[in-house]
Amino acid sequence: MSQHQPYAQALSPLDVGNLRFRNRIFVPAHTTNFGEHHLPSAQHLAYHRARARGGVGAIIFESIRVHANSLGRPQAVCGFDPACIDPFRRITDAVKAEGAVMLGQIIHLGRQVEGDFERTVSWGASPIPWSISALPPRPMDEFDMEQVIEGHLVTARNLVAAGFDGIELQMAHGHLLQQFMSPLSNKRDDDYGGSLENRLRFPARVLAALRAELGDNFCLGIRFSGEEYADGGLGIEEAERIVPMLARQARVDFVNVSHSAYVASYSLATQMADMAFDPAPFRTLPARIRHSLRADGFETPVFAVCRFTGLDEAEAMIAGGDADAVGMARAHLAEPAIVRKSVEGRLNEIRRCIGCNQGCAGMLERNLPIRCLINPIAGLEGQFEEPEALPRKAARRILVVGGGPAGLEAARVAAALGHEVTLWERSDQLGGQLRTAWLMPKRASFRAFVEHQIAALMRLGVTIVFNKDADAATIEAFGADRIVLATGSTTSALPVAGNGPVFTLPDALRAPEQLGSSVAVFDRTGEWGTLSALEHFADLGKAVTLFVPAASYAWRTTVYSTLANSRRLRERKVRIATLRAVRSYDGETLEIEDLSTGLIERFTGFSALVAVDHNSTDQSLYLALRRAGTPVMQVGDNNAPRTALEAVYQGHMAARAPFPPALGITT
Repeated sequence: MSQHQPYAQALSPLDVGNLRFRNRIFVPAHTTNFGEHHLPSAQHLAYHRARARGGVGAIIFESIRVHANSLGRPQAVCGFDPACIDPFRRITDAVKAEGAVMLGQIIHLGRQVEGDFERTVSWGASPIPWSISALPPRPMDEFDMEQVIEGHLVTARNLVAAGFDGIELQMAHGHLLQQFMSPLSNKRDDDYGGSLENRLRFPARVLAALRAELGDNFCLGIRFSGEEYADGGLGIEEAERIVPMLARQARVDFVNVSHSAYVASYSLATQMADMAFDPAPFRTLPARIRHSLRADGFETPVFAVCRFTGLDEAEAMIAGGDADAVGMARAHLAEPAIVRKSVEGRLNEIRRCIGCNQGCAGMLERNLPIRCLINPIAGLEGQFEEPEALPRKAARRILVVGGGPAGLEAARVAAALGHEVTLWERSDQLGGQLRTAWLMPKRASFRAFVEHQIAALMRLGVTIVFNKDADAATIEAFGADRIVLATGSTTSALPVAGNGPVFTLPDALRAPEQLGSSVAVFDRTGEWGTLSALEHFADLGKAVTLFVPAASYAWRTTVYSTLANSRRLRERKVRIATLRAVRSYDGETLEIEDLSTGLIERFTGFSALVAVDHNSTDQSLYLALRRAGTPVMQVGDNNAPRTALEAVYQGHMAARAPFPPALGITT
């Protein structure tokens, strides 16, 4: 590759053990849920090949399980079964053919896997469950430990046979080996508990056994949590001692520094820190561990991860001497060619991750294949090429009605495919309901996504008409070969008896000064919008109380973010009352039904009520066009109110649909 400065450090080669990375950007191990019958799949191959082709220096394959009681779900990939060798070989061959180094992460998850699918019993250092809803693991004995060590060795042999260039031993994120190291999860009183040396004993045995098995000429590194962000857990001061201790006991070719533990607390939310987090504190961790290694005489390369969205950020980290390589998982989910486009100077084409956590973490926790809000074909690489990479066919005339997330994506993709695209927007601005989201500072990254989409439309020559009201007659008169109807949905006030000041969520966000000082929020959606607004109103100095009819709150968001929100809401004294439904509000008294007893509770002192319900959509224009035989497709909230994740995907797929569309079918 011809290097495009100013990324000289990030794009320079790096020697890692006996390997050479062509540059210092890598894709860290991250769960995709692409596995089939515990084996790597064709989707894994397509996914990783696309990122290797995109120019990354190395790829680390996700959490390869070393034992049957660490599988957890059907999509989890095992390494102890020799049946994995051939499908792994196809993946390693494909990645290496594109010039990237291929490593595999091997793992035992310990207490996180409760065995519901495989009917196994989880193991741990001590009988301490990882969450209030989990079961206590079985505390491991010496025989269990020998099984785990052997599982690591068998898995390593299979990965070597499959052509992996190196292995990363997972000692982070609160999985089994970290469970032994952390005083939060290890309460043993034998040779494996108590002092730091004792807590390190079993993890160090696993590492030493792997090194002996692989020999000194095979690349072996570790992934390590520099900070658990949990009271009583591992902190950076202890981590600075542990890593050199491990390096003295067995050769370590790299240290991939992460953070967090898999416990149902704030800690877990830091693992995939969303757009509300400042990433700066996480970046001090690899710098400190790198310094501790250098002070102990080790020149071991140290890797950094978490919320790196571009090579500019990686360059600063590496040039500053804080890391030797930088991992970008979500950034490569959003933009597989982030390295190649940076090298070629095509920075305006890069889809930078916005940290929304909706398609990645959100799908992960549902045991569904991961997706990406801003890259709708992430996880579908075997089915779809990038629009710009497809051969141009006869240009068609496309009319997109509505400039929200669905309409913007439909227009962008249609134009990238070579069509003549016109977009009508009824207001004087693009972005749709995302414009309301970024009124909240902790959701402001949505603005960057919309701005990227608008810049793409400008670059691709899309004609944008503002302040345009569309009806069936004007649409038919336009004469398009395809109409993509992306007119969104409507937010209506939830009817509440009593005639008190009741606001919709968008109205409250646009004019928070009208809410007064004490705000009641009644939410029937469980969505991100309400969760974010609670914190936003509290940040504005308001006293906030949330009432929800469900037994929990924010039930449609991901726990990987909500655990952090919960901590911040607690710090801001936001009260959350579950199993409660608003019955009336007259401006002075708020009547709430306790759904567990049926009793009515009365509250005074609230200055306003924000009532949040699902949006509704008007189908009349779509039906009129269909009856007229007009080639129309519905996308986004006009199809059915959902989130931006679904809207962007539908817009993308509508633009790709073959001509002519089948009548009566919507996309």
